[in-house]
Amino acid sequence: MAAAGFLVTLAIFLVSSSSFSYAFDDDPLQDFCVAVPDASAVFVNGKICKNPKQVTTDDFLATGFNTPASTNNSLGFGVKVADVNLIPGLNTLGLTVLRVDFEPDGVVPPHMHPRATEVIVVLEGTIYAGFVTSNPTDNTKNKLFAKILKPGDVFVFPIGLVHFQRNVGETKGMGIVGFNSQNPGVITTGNAVFGTDPRIAPEVLTKSFQVDKKVIEYLQSKF
Repeated sequence: MAAAGFLVTLAIFLVSSSSFSYAFDDDPLQDFCVAVPDASAVFVNGKICKNPKQVTTDDFLATGFNTPASTNNSLGFGVKVADVNLIPGLNTLGLTVLRVDFEPDGVVPPHMHPRATEVIVVLEGTIYAGFVTSNPTDNTKNKLFAKILKPGDVFVFPIGLVHFQRNVGETKGMGIVGFNSQNPGVITTGNAVFGTDPRIAPEVLTKSFQVDKKVIEYLQSKF
């Protein structure tokens, strides 16, 4: 009976533990696992590890974050990403960092990261940033949490929630962003709804958004 009770307890523990695993990358079981580029292999978590004897200091280094990212696009923002593809030493460490630059009125459109919480540190400009809660269970409206951020401000976007940033200042803006995942992923709301290949049937979106079919077709043409 004691053994049976132990097995039941162990099973409950394992199920409970697995329920939390989606919120962050698995902890590594070694000091580091420097990635080896291998386009032919796909892994659930991480990449192939380099022989530790062949690891160098440069495997943990990236340069160029002092220069702005290109913002020459219709949205007026750009990013430089320091992930495992740029810094092989980040492999299995559950971290991604990027620099985001804004033109005046530049906007990072509503999007979400399915595998990571995001934090932004504003260093230049005046950034309007916010996130929206998931659908309430009491049929009330989704709640917006938003703030005007200035240099020195830090703002957090919880994992999986739709969020955005916009430079509302008259000068360029810039911030450093961190994710608690090696591969946070990104789903841009507009692209996911109106820019799929093949396209979602307009009838589905017309009914969903309660607008004329021509509006949906126009939005799909934009993506």
